[in-house]
Amino acid sequence: MSTEGPATLNPISMDSSDPMGTNGHHGQNVDELSRSLQRFNWPDYLVFVLMLVSCIFIGIYFGYKDHQKHKNRKTARRDSEALDYLVGGRKMKIFPVAVSLVASWISGISLLGTSTEIYVYGTQYCYIVFAVVLMGFAMHYIFLPVFHDLQITSAYEYLQLRFDKRMRLIGSILFTMASILWLPIVVYVPALAFNQVSGVNIHVITPIVCLVCIFYTSVGGLKAVVWTDVIQTSIMVGAMIIVIIKGTMDVGGLSVVIERNSLGQRFDKPDFNLDPTERNTFWNLFIGGTFFWTSTNATNQNMIQRYLSLPSLRSARKALVLFLVGTTAVLSLCCYNGLLIYAMYHDCDPLSTGLAKAKDQLVPLLVMEVLAIYPGLAGLFVAGIFSAALSSLSTALNSLSAIVLEDFCKPFVKRPLSEIQVRYLMRVTVLIFGALAVVLVMVVEKMGAVLQLSMSLGPVTLGPLFGLFVMGMFFPRINGTCAIIGTIGGLATMSYIVIRSQISIALGEMVFAEKPVTVEGCAYDFTPLNRTVSFPPDGSGTHVEKSLHHVSFLYYTLIGSMVPTIIGYLSSVVMSFTVGMNPEEQHVDPQLLAPFIQKYYQPSKVRNVTEVIHEFETKDIQL
Repeated sequence: MSTEGPATLNPISMDSSDPMGTNGHHGQNVDELSRSLQRFNWPDYLVFVLMLVSCIFIGIYFGYKDHQKHKNRKTARRDSEALDYLVGGRKMKIFPVAVSLVASWISGISLLGTSTEIYVYGTQYCYIVFAVVLMGFAMHYIFLPVFHDLQITSAYEYLQLRFDKRMRLIGSILFTMASILWLPIVVYVPALAFNQVSGVNIHVITPIVCLVCIFYTSVGGLKAVVWTDVIQTSIMVGAMIIVIIKGTMDVGGLSVVIERNSLGQRFDKPDFNLDPTERNTFWNLFIGGTFFWTSTNATNQNMIQRYLSLPSLRSARKALVLFLVGTTAVLSLCCYNGLLIYAMYHDCDPLSTGLAKAKDQLVPLLVMEVLAIYPGLAGLFVAGIFSAALSSLSTALNSLSAIVLEDFCKPFVKRPLSEIQVRYLMRVTVLIFGALAVVLVMVVEKMGAVLQLSMSLGPVTLGPLFGLFVMGMFFPRINGTCAIIGTIGGLATMSYIVIRSQISIALGEMVFAEKPVTVEGCAYDFTPLNRTVSFPPDGSGTHVEKSLHHVSFLYYTLIGSMVPTIIGYLSSVVMSFTVGMNPEEQHVDPQLLAPFIQKYYQPSKVRNVTEVIHEFETKDIQL
């Protein structure tokens, strides 16, 4: 139940001493002001182009270096080339891998989406940092030990070792589907920012930047991806710090930022409401966020491939610690940036006036207000946003090439692929998925704020995929057939929830409570847009009956993983009675189970992982 009203609750009076923001634009209308803020000059374009060129040269350098190494090697060229391309020969260094992990997570979605979240909905989302910490413990003690002991290239090889060939194929398909849903969002976000600061159409800049990413990813492999991530992350974080420092000075200092956000009701105490249909509560963020973060880090090829590129489990755990520190730091910067946006536009909401055409253009709008007078700095920030997107895109493309080679091709060919076939297969895969991401941008731009969108669409497949690994590592009695039954149930459940919720949002049945805004301090002419802010239910208005699809998007991964696990476990119980399957006769190597489960697992007969691999190589298992 919710009501709607005009976005004028608790307006904050205009501060005549405000040196920036809307008070310096008297006599202009919103269209003139919007054009005046699109002041991308040649120094900005130069900085942006230099970032792209540096990525190209890094790809060429590592591609040439690996080519020379394999040219001089007389034996084992095929396997070593794939190993170098996909996991850097398992000899990567801790620090660049940790930075690459941070860059893979950040993306433009986090840079723009998190700041927008704080501006529109307040600071409740910041409490997701507790979920990040809990995810770190799960990675450290459960998932990293299992994956590193197996020394696999594709995370979904685990599903074949634990269950059978069918499950490996299902896991790879689910990851590919999730990537197809996620990639266009990653590409769209920086294009939206570039459009805000330069006026260049997003469908012009998107294919250009994607071609650069496709080139250096296909040429240089994982090494190029990791080292471009290091450079791109440095640009991104540095640019964000510059914006924060300069913007804070412009509004009058940290005390002014705090005061304006306090008056604007942006600061939220932890909301311990247990209602799962509330958009953001502490428990939604802590419980649902933990499952979402763990699924995207522990069973996502994008992330696992980097951990597996390190030479030892100890190195992987050190990279994990650095990743957690870096992620928390960047998350904090994004949250503060959201507060800074509100402090800058506290009395003239740019979304209500049309100065920002979309919620996720608030950050680039702030950048142009703060940095446009300094040649090159605005270009540096936009290059940083694109850097974040490129790092995520290149990571995903590299991971997809690993999946296609290791999971879709190698298990189904009778003769080993030649060196040339491996090389072209990996690079064509990068090209195809990159082009697909560009095409799907046209769909994403019609679907709303990117942070909620990415956390809503992904769990459709990532939830059931995470459920497969939960079943495999925690429940030895569940076999491949039971896992398939559970996965089908999970996919059906999540498809219903997500599709039905998107329909409800489009029809206005689900309206989220936004924070108050005002336009009373605007110093430029505009035609008020029909933007409303919903307020918490007060017992009035039309009653909306809550159902399953009203659950918070933060719980999607939890539901998507638990439903398959429960169905899979119940199926194993039913099968033990109906077909006489004895769970104790399941031949599961303890090495495939979570470390704390291994201590208590005592099967009647255990096959070594090496035996299982040999069986798959010598015996054709029918799907």
